[in-house]
Amino acid sequence: MECQWQPSKMIEVVVQAMTAIQAVYIRGWEERSAPQSHTVYRIEIQAHVRTWLMWRRYSDFDNLHTEITKAVGFPPPAPLPPKHKLSFIRSRTDPKLLEERRSGLETYLRAILSAKEDQWRESFAFKDFLGVPISRQGGGPPTQFTSATWLDEHIELQTRIRVVRADINKRDALSDRGDVGASHKANVTAKAKLAGLSSRISTLEKGLEELGLSGISEGELQRRTDMVARLRDDHEKLTRMVTVARQTSRSSAVSSNAPAVESDREALLGVTVVKPVTRVFGAQPKETEQTRPLDDHGIFGLQQVQIQEQDQQLAQLSTILRRQKQLGIAIGNEIGSQNELLDDLSNDVDRVGGKLTATNRQLNRLG
Repeated sequence: MECQWQPSKMIEVVVQAMTAIQAVYIRGWEERSAPQSHTVYRIEIQAHVRTWLMWRRYSDFDNLHTEITKAVGFPPPAPLPPKHKLSFIRSRTDPKLLEERRSGLETYLRAILSAKEDQWRESFAFKDFLGVPISRQGGGPPTQFTSATWLDEHIELQTRIRVVRADINKRDALSDRGDVGASHKANVTAKAKLAGLSSRISTLEKGLEELGLSGISEGELQRRTDMVARLRDDHEKLTRMVTVARQTSRSSAVSSNAPAVESDREALLGVTVVKPVTRVFGAQPKETEQTRPLDDHGIFGLQQVQIQEQDQQLAQLSTILRRQKQLGIAIGNEIGSQNELLDDLSNDVDRVGGKLTATNRQLNRLG
C-alpha cells in the first residue's frame, strides 16, 4: 500500500533536512555603537546544504539559557560563561577577556548540539536563537513565542496596521477625486488585510500569558500588556473606519433635481418669499472637510465612531480619576497615621519632660 504525502508535510520534511545543524562556530566578535556601545559575537551555523551567520550579544545568550532551562526543567550540559566584574568597562577593551568569553560561548552551543538528550537543541528558543526556520502549519503566523519573537510579531502587526491605515487614506483620497471603482477596491483591500489581524492579536495575547508564566518580570509584563491593548484599540478603530460608507465624489453631492435657491426663485417669480419666523437654538451647523464628502449613512457612521471614541476616552478618564481617588485616600490614611505617631511622640515628650522636672526638684532638695 503506497503512502501518499501531503505537500505541506513534504515541504516540512525538506526544510528540516536542509536546516539540520551539523556544526556551530563563533568566529569572532565586533564592537557596535548603536543603540549603545556593545559587543556582538559572529556565530556561523553549518547545515547540510547551506551555511548562515547570526550576530548575538552576551545578553542574548543569557536569555537563551534562562528560556531553555525553564522549558526543559534543568540547565544544558555546559555552563554559560559568567559575567566578568566591571565587564562593561573591561571586556570592551580587553581582547583576552573577549576571547575567553567567545571560547566559552562556543563550547556552550556545541555542548547542546552534541548532547545525547535532544530536548535542548529541539526547543523553540534554541532554534530561534540560531535562526533555524521553524515550520508552521499552513505557513501561518507563529503560535508560540520567546521573548524576542514576541516583540518581532508585535512589530509585524504594527506594520500591518499602518498598511491598512494607508489603504483607508488612499480610499478617501480616491473618493474625493470621484474615482468610485478605485475607492471601492482600496476599501476591499483594507478589509481583506484587516480580517486576519484580530486572531493574530489574540494569539499574541495568549503568548504573552505563557511568557508571564515562564518568569517574565512584572514591569515588562505590564508594558507588553499595554502594547497588546493599543494594538487591539487600533484594530477596532480601523474596523469601524472601513465600514463607514464614503460618498463616491464631491461632484455627485449636487443633484440635478435639487431645489432652487431662494434668491433665484425670487428673481424668476418676482415675488418675495416670506420665510417663517422660527427660533434657532445655537449656531447653524457648518460643513467641514470631514463631513462634506459623506452621505447620510456616512455621517451617521462617523457620528457613531466619534461617540464610541468619546465613550472610551470617558472610560479612561474615569479610570484615572478612580486611581487618583484611591491615591488621595491612601495619602489621607498615611497622614492620619503620621499624625497619630506625632501625637504619641508629643505625649512621650511631655511625659519625659515631667519626669525631668520632678527629678530636678528632688536634686534641688538634696543639694
